[in-house]
Parts: sequence; C-alpha cells; structure tokens
Amino acid sequence: MEQARSRSSPPLVSRTTAVDEPAFAAAFDALPSPRTTWSAPDDALVLGGGAAATLTASGSDRFASVREAATELFEAGDVHAGTEAARPRVFGGFSFHEGACDGDPWKPFPEARFVLPRVQLTIADNGAWLTVNAVGADADVDAVEDRLAREVDRFAALDGSAAAEASAALDPRPSRPGIRESRRTTSREAWRESVGAAVDRIRDGDLRKVVLAQALETDLAGDFPRAATLERLAEKYPDCHRYWFEPAAGESAFFGATPERLVSLRGRTVETDALAGTTGRGETPAEDEWLAQELLDDEKNVHEHELVAETVRDQLEPFAASVSAGERRVRRLATVQHLHTPITAELDADRHVLDLVEALHPTPAVGGLPPDRALATIRETEPFDRGWYAAPVGWIDAAGNGAFAVAIRSAVASRRRATLFAGVGIVSDSDPDREWDEVQLKYRPILDELEGDAADADDSPER
Repeated sequence: MEQARSRSSPPLVSRTTAVDEPAFAAAFDALPSPRTTWSAPDDALVLGGGAAATLTASGSDRFASVREAATELFEAGDVHAGTEAARPRVFGGFSFHEGACDGDPWKPFPEARFVLPRVQLTIADNGAWLTVNAVGADADVDAVEDRLAREVDRFAALDGSAAAEASAALDPRPSRPGIRESRRTTSREAWRESVGAAVDRIRDGDLRKVVLAQALETDLAGDFPRAATLERLAEKYPDCHRYWFEPAAGESAFFGATPERLVSLRGRTVETDALAGTTGRGETPAEDEWLAQELLDDEKNVHEHELVAETVRDQLEPFAASVSAGERRVRRLATVQHLHTPITAELDADRHVLDLVEALHPTPAVGGLPPDRALATIRETEPFDRGWYAAPVGWIDAAGNGAFAVAIRSAVASRRRATLFAGVGIVSDSDPDREWDEVQLKYRPILDELEGDAADADDSPER
C-alpha cells in the first residue's frame, strides 16, 4: 500500500481577487496542465491549472491516506479569499477498486490523486474570482501576490475587448471530431454469457445484484476538442455534475457529466441520492410521460432502485442522528430517464467527507450486493480495467467538507482516441439483450460529443 504523499509541504499561501468573467474556452486553454474543472448544479464552476500540491495514494487505505494528507496540507494555511467558493480546495478522484489502473488507458492515473491548483478561476453566484495557491518553498506571500497580479493581467487580456468578441463570433466552436473506428471490449455473445451467469448466481442466492460494464474504444477522425466538448456538455446537461481531470503530464483526461451524486457534506448536513432504474426519452411529450410512468411501474427497475436506496440509508445510519428519504420520482436527462430518490442525513458528530465517501463507495448502483461478492464478479467478468470509472470524484476543503459524484457517463480521451464506459445493474429478471440496449443508451452523452456529421454515423454503435 502506497501512502498518500504531497509533493510539496505546508505552509500554504492562497490569495484571491475578483475579476471579470472570461470566456470558458479562453480561460481553459490559458491554464497550464494538469487542468481540472468541476461544476455541479449546487456548486460553483471551478477551472484549475497547474499543481501547487499533489496528493496520491494506492491500496485499500487510499481514502484514509488522502484524508490525512489533505488535513496536513490545510493545517497551516495563510488564506485570503474574497468568497467562500474560492477558498483552497483539492480536486481529484479515486480508482473503483485496488489495481483498477494497471491497464490502458489508466496507466497515467494513480489509484487516488488530488490536486491543489496553482491557478484557479472560480465562477460563483457572486461573480468570478481568480486565486493563486502556493505551498512549501513557493509559499512566499509577496511572491504569491505578485503572481496573482500577473495572472489578473493575463486573464484580462484573454477576451473582453471588442476585437476579441468579434474574433469569437467569426471563429465558432470547434466541430465534433468524428469517429474513424470503434472497438468493443465485450462482444454481444460474451455479454449474453456474462449476464446469464450473473443471473444464475443471483437466482442461486450467491448475489442480490451486480453491475456489469462495457468499454468502447474509439479512434477519432480529428483532434479531440477539449474546451468545446466541456461547453457542449454544460449546455446539454446543466443538472449534472461535470468534471475534467488530467494526469500529471496532461496528455489525456478523464471527463464526464454524471447525474449521480455520491455525497456532499457541509457541516453536519449530508445530501446524497439513490439513482438506479433507466429508460429512454420519448419522441413526443406524450411518449415521454408514458415511458416515465412505465419506469415507475416496472417491477425490475423498482426492485433494482430500492436495493440502492435501502443500502445507502443503511450505510449512512452509523454516522447519522437522522436519515430521511424523499419520494421516489423520475429524473429526466437529455437521453435517458432514471428513478431517483433524494436522501439527506444529519450527522451525530463532526466527520470528514472522505469518511462518508469510503462508507458509501461503491453504491449498489455501480457495484452490487453483497459488495464483496459483486466486486469479485466484476473483476472476474469485465475484460478491461475500470480505473476511475464509476468511482468517487470531487473536492475537499480545509474544514473537511466536500462534494463527490459517481464518475459515470464518462470517458478517457487523448488527442485522437477516446475510451467510453457504461454499465447496467443485473438482477434476477434481467434480460441480456435489454441490458445491452441500455448500455448503448448510456454511451450517448459522451458519444454524441465525439461523432461528427451524419456521414460518420455508420461507424457509431447502434442507438
């Protein structure tokens, strides 16, 4: 087991000032690697560049190791922030399980990695804020304030002038790259065999549920447009958590737009969700409503959903003075509809957000029940490494508060290649062909951003 480590040591110096909000693409392209973005419906948009400090860990103790390293990093901070949202936070994620980053495309990604950005742009309800962070030998107050002044000038020059606005109008967002070739890691025949074997184990009582996933490797016809892809995902999925994490060299990135929050903690208030059970969107409002009602009435999907909701409540109870669940409902996204139950809790004592992340991951929505047997089935069955797919990604602050999402609807992309991931929950009455179709539906959020014009459609997986 590799202990978490910071490549710099405290003290931490952080300075923030208000700025005019630049265009997203201009700001993203101006930031140094490794770059980070984070956005959620109830959170600020953060763009980070560079690494003032990096925390990494591996092994079964990676959650505890990162928690200890983050606490140490923030202990001796000299922080001047104009707004709470711009205060120093570390951003990153974990692997789904130990050893999940051994193969391609995950080799540049540690099993746990969090970065304190050197330069951070925060866009909150009360404006835009530019922050410079420094740690260890670089943590000189005068040098940080000088760096902040230089970054303010640099960001101010990105756009805002009449000439820049005119140029942006003439230079539209880069087009989607198109897919030259795609390869499945799991054939339809192998999928039927895997699902059938899982169903047999469930009916025999060895499992209650297991989530099986697929990977889709794509060679791109053009360069992957990083900022433009993130902008399009923001427009199409404003109610999702959107994330972008580059490894140290920035040669690739893990990104996505997930509807599934794992947990958020502020003080002693916890918010989480049960999200399981899926159907498509209708071509008309009437068909959409019919599909939603069918989902609410479908025994297989309701059973799968209740397994998740019950387990999340049980996992929170050891930490909580109270746990309450809202009414089960349908959550509509651009390409799918899900059964959704919001769950809240009040803790019985102060806790670090990673205590809850470790307790909740993996939820039955991405792992299964019982957890150990489901994980063993996943490792035996899936012919690829999950890496950070379906694992916790998010942020931590100095108070131990934070927000984490489940990294689904995701992909790893480099200049001319992207690998997409999607999975489905298998229960006793699962049908392999229906589950196959659901996987293809879950590829759509990312696949839609890769496919080019209609001429490229023949190379895409079936819808």
